[in-house]
Amino acid sequence: MSEVQLRINDNKGAFYIEVKGKQEAMMTFVYAGEDKIIIDHTEVNPGNEGKGFGKKMVTKAVEFAREKGIKILPLCPFAKSVFDKTPEFRDVL
Repeated sequence: MSEVQLRINDNKGAFYIEVKGKQEAMMTFVYAGEDKIIIDHTEVNPGNEGKGFGKKMVTKAVEFAREKGIKILPLCPFAKSVFDKTPEFRDVL
């Protein structure tokens, strides 16, 4: 089971998934003020299609936002499509 990890550097960060020590998927975000993050890019390496990595990263972002009491603005089309299909995530929008 590949766990989604998080790294934050100043006002930007990424949720990412490593498989056997190699980063296979990444979703980047930037902070907009204190209480919002903007998801701007999602990338999954070739060969990982259908593993649900993208949705896992969005799910982790939603958990992160709920924990921190912040909102998410999904500018990335992929992340936006996950939010569109997942009504239970909309509380963080």
